[in-house]
Order: sequence, then C-alpha cells, then structure tokens
Amino acid sequence: MATRPLLAELSQQVRLVHGFPVLFEAAGGVDIARRVREGAEADLLVLADGALTALEEEGYLLAGTARPLWTSQVVAAVPAGSPVPVLDSDCDLRAVLRSAKKIAYSTGPSGTALLDLIGRLGLADALAGRLVQAPPGVPVGSLLSSGQADLAFQQHSELMDLPGVVIAGPLPGDTAISSTFGGGVLASASQPGLALEVLDFFGSDTGSEAARARGMRASGERDSA
Repeated sequence: MATRPLLAELSQQVRLVHGFPVLFEAAGGVDIARRVREGAEADLLVLADGALTALEEEGYLLAGTARPLWTSQVVAAVPAGSPVPVLDSDCDLRAVLRSAKKIAYSTGPSGTALLDLIGRLGLADALAGRLVQAPPGVPVGSLLSSGQADLAFQQHSELMDLPGVVIAGPLPGDTAISSTFGGGVLASASQPGLALEVLDFFGSDTGSEAARARGMRASGERDSA
C-alpha cells in the first residue's frame, strides 16, 4: 500500500511515454503475497523486499528480474490538533511511546520492525495492551483520524497526505526504520517483455524523481531527514 499513489502516477507516465496501459491493483503486502502463491494472474509485482525475495526463491518470479526500487522511512504521526511530540533522541521516543494510550501500526514490514524495536527498547510488556494493528490494506493513519489511536507509525508515503493526521517525524538515530520496495516479473506473466520495460522505467531517473515527491527515495540514496 505504501507504493500505491506512486504506482498510479508512474502508470500514467508509462501510458503517455510508451503508449501502452498499465494497471496496478494495490492491497496489503501480506494479502498480495498470498494471492501470488494461490496463482493470481499478473505480469509485474511490486512488494517489500523481504516478501519479494521469498517469492523469488519459491520460483514465482522470472530469474534475474527482481530488483530494489524505492526506500521509505517509517515516521511517527499524531491526530491533527494534538501536541506534536519531539523525536530528537531515543529518550524522546521512549517517552512518547510510554505516554501514548493507543499505538497504531501496520501488518507490513514497518509494523514488524516497530514491534522488534519496542522489544529492543524493553517496552514490550508495558505497551502490550496499547498496540492496535490496522487490518491489511487499511491505512494506519485512519486509526488516528477516527480516534482509535493517538500515536501511529507507518511509511511516510502512506501518512503524508491523509487528512486529520500530523507527521511528527522519522524515528531518531539507531531507532530509525525504513523499508525497501522492489519489483519483479512474475514467472506466469503473459507479457514478460512489456513487464520488464515497465520495471526498467520504474528504476529510471523519472521513477526516482516521482518517488521523492511521494516521500520515498530511490534505493541506495541516503535519507534527507
């Protein structure tokens, strides 16, 4: 879901530049991986790198086509109108987590990384009853605007344009979390050549520029924050 608006924009550019239509169906990464394993028909797959690698190893991608594309930082956010917390240090993050009543997170790689981080900070027991996981495909930020959480963590690209949500910033120092998204041509693709053209376009300077405008960056670039 983090790449949904970016893929929609780049698909339009492919249509204008290359003259053929591209249609992506976006869903939660867990759901997409399941559907691929169940035989979903598609030509090109864009997914978090861990899930993409697993599918490649299982033979669901054409050999040699999988590649990293974009990286997204995880940021903290609060409901609009709430005090915006300072996140300059690990101590700030600990204090923000301890003071939150309900903490929203995702089913994707950013959610898994957040749970790991909470464990490393020694806060797993203290926060166990306050964690709220958004269902697959549901924006974590919507739990802020609906009042179901007062603190949320998700990819910057998924939170940056949501109404009723204010981004506090990326996680500080060694607690920073980022996720890399990659693409690959499915082994069952009916048009593997065109799929590879699209993948090349996504990895071009045009794709990188569009990613930066959507709160992400090209894989291998450094964070600006």
